[in-house]
Amino acid sequence: MSVLDQVDPDVSSIIAAEQRRQHAKIRLIPSENYVSHAVLEATGSILTNKYSEGYTGDRYYEGQQQIDKIEQLAIDRARSLFGAEHINVQPYSGSPANQAVYVALANPGDTVMGLSLAHGGHLTHGAGVSISGLHYKAVQYGVNESTGYLDYDEIERLATECQPKLIFCGTTAYPRVLDFERFAAIGKKVGAFVIADIAHISGLVAAGVHPSPVGHVDVVTTTTHKSLRGPRGGMIMCRAQFADAIDKAVFPGLQGGPHNHTTAALAVALKEADTAEFRAYAQAIVDNAKALGQALVERGFGVVSGGTDNHLLLVDMTNKGVTGNQMSKALDAAGIVCNYNLVPGDPRSARRPSGIRLGTPSITSRGFGGDQMIQLADWMDEIAQIRADESIDRDSRREAYRRVAGEVRDLCDRFPAPGLDIA
Repeated sequence: MSVLDQVDPDVSSIIAAEQRRQHAKIRLIPSENYVSHAVLEATGSILTNKYSEGYTGDRYYEGQQQIDKIEQLAIDRARSLFGAEHINVQPYSGSPANQAVYVALANPGDTVMGLSLAHGGHLTHGAGVSISGLHYKAVQYGVNESTGYLDYDEIERLATECQPKLIFCGTTAYPRVLDFERFAAIGKKVGAFVIADIAHISGLVAAGVHPSPVGHVDVVTTTTHKSLRGPRGGMIMCRAQFADAIDKAVFPGLQGGPHNHTTAALAVALKEADTAEFRAYAQAIVDNAKALGQALVERGFGVVSGGTDNHLLLVDMTNKGVTGNQMSKALDAAGIVCNYNLVPGDPRSARRPSGIRLGTPSITSRGFGGDQMIQLADWMDEIAQIRADESIDRDSRREAYRRVAGEVRDLCDRFPAPGLDIA
């Protein structure tokens, strides 16, 4: 028995059950992934015991000899990978990283621009229910609802009209390449700071399979998990002129001591990302997403914008006769995990939207390829038909889901996930 088994069998059993779930199901949530054993080991290390307010060489506590080495190593590896002039690896996650930018570069009440949540943006880009919408005058831009693509001319017109202090370019449900150069030009024209939130695509950027915003925009924020395949943390990269303001906004502006175990795990993940193997992995993420998108289109799914350039797909389920909420729950019962999501121009609510969001980072970490994308599309088509057919009784529907879940489990057994210890 492990120590955790002996000390707290309740927690131990829940973790074991979650490990079995992560093995046995196909995980298509774009923000999830599998980290390596090395990242897990660093995350669970004794570095969690140390408190370290301040920055390398300038702490408010003694005993930082090893912590400073860890933090500097993470910074150096991030700089090598992304090429930014200044990097802060202390944010607890992506949302605090974005909040630090507001604190550093704007004042409450200033006008800020970001992609609408309903069109694929993030809560922290000015959504009314978040602090970014409550404390700032948020102006939201969107995609062209007929094409699913960002309309940069309209974004420029809106920026010229509202004269924002900050412009966020970043997404959580947009399947196309972001034109960071165009955003930077818009910001320069209207005198706004431009912030690229690459939380979802940082792994793709690091690997060179998506254009980098570094060198174009003023500040880049990111989470450190998702496609980067690291621990649950955040990072801010910026031009040297903003370094002091950003650092003071993170500490002492928003948080106290950094999570040193997370910093160590980030350093490990950044080392792993700076390899030919990771670059091949990132390209496979995109290849798989494109293959899955094409297979879904061929089966009559309403793929927003017709496909993808990155790691995710947004699918309107309307023409399949089910809501996104219904489809996501049916898929989960069948061993395929995604999330329901608004689609551009969605007439339905955020809790009962028309769409689902699919991502390929996790399944690519398992080694899935083109053949598995076709099989996945077949399963999804079958589940959509079963869920939409009102003539099928509940018991028969559940039995069909269990059958597919068994087939999914058989496939997953052939592709063990990194970091999981499944006998």
